[in-house]
Amino acid sequence: MSGFGKVAVLFGGTSAEREVSLNSGSRVLAALLGQGIDAHAFDPAAQPLDALKGYDRAFIALHGRHGEDGTIQGALEVMHIPYTGSGVLASALAMDKFRTKLMWRAAGLPIPDYALLTAASDFDEIEEELGLPLFVKPAHEGSSIGISKVKERGSLGAAYAAAAKYDPLVIAEKGVMGGEYTVGIVGSGDDMVALPIIKIEPATEWYDYEAKYNRDDTRYLCPCDLPAAREMEIRKGALEAFRILGGRGWGRVDFLMDEDGNHYFLEVNTAPGMTDHSLVPMAARVSGMDYPTLVRRVLELAAND
Repeated sequence: MSGFGKVAVLFGGTSAEREVSLNSGSRVLAALLGQGIDAHAFDPAAQPLDALKGYDRAFIALHGRHGEDGTIQGALEVMHIPYTGSGVLASALAMDKFRTKLMWRAAGLPIPDYALLTAASDFDEIEEELGLPLFVKPAHEGSSIGISKVKERGSLGAAYAAAAKYDPLVIAEKGVMGGEYTVGIVGSGDDMVALPIIKIEPATEWYDYEAKYNRDDTRYLCPCDLPAAREMEIRKGALEAFRILGGRGWGRVDFLMDEDGNHYFLEVNTAPGMTDHSLVPMAARVSGMDYPTLVRRVLELAAND
C-alpha cells in the first residue's frame, strides 16, 4: 500500500490549455503508477465530478480555466477530497493577472508598469505612457494564449481586440527585455523551498506558445546566469510573492529582468506543466529530485483549505 489510497489524476478539462494538460497528466499518471500508487485518469470534460466520490486524493494536472482558477478546488473542498496545489483563493488570485499585480504592488514587490484596457481606452495615450514594446494579454489565460507583442505605434488597438476574444479583462504591460526567468516552488508553510532559477532563451522573439510546447530550439539555462547572491535574493522574493497570494504545495513564479539587472515579478502558475518541456521538473532535477520523486512529493502535500 502506498498510503495515498485511491488517487484521481485530473487532466484534460475544457480550457484552451487542454492539450498541454493531457500531456502533463499522462506523465503524472505514469509516474504514480510506476511507484505502486493506485492512481486513475479522470477527465472532467468526459466524466461528471460526482464520479470523484470514493477517491482519497486528487492530483490536479489541469491547466487554465476550471483547472487552476479555484473552481475545481472548490468542488473538491465540498467533496472533502484533499488535492494538490493551492487552495481556492490563491488559485483564483494567481489566475487573475490584474489582481495578482494589485497585491504584489501593495506589498512593495517589483512588477512591470501596466494599464488595464477596454474598448474605450485611449490606445495612443497608453502606448505613449508605457512605451514600446509592450505586451497585451488576457487577464485569465495561461500558456501565452491570446498574448501579442506590440512593437509599432498604432498597433495596440488590434492587440487588444485579439486578447479580448479570450477575456473581457485585458492588460497592457511594459516590455521588460533583459531576460525571462522562472522559479519553481515546492512545499508548504516553513518547508516551502524555491528551486534553482531557470533562464529561458527562446529562439522566437519571445516565449510564446510555440516556444513553450512545440519547438526544440528554446534554451533553458539551469543553473542560470545570475550571480549566486543575486539568485538567492530573487528566490527569496519569489517565495514571498507566492506566499502573498496564499500559495501552497507547489507552483512557479515567473519574472523578467531589465537591461540594468533589475527584476520584475510577472505571474504565478499554481498548476505548473509536467510535460517533457516543463520547467518545474527541470529545476527539481537540478536540485537532485527526479520526476517520480517530484510527483510523489506534490501528492504528499495534498490538502484541503
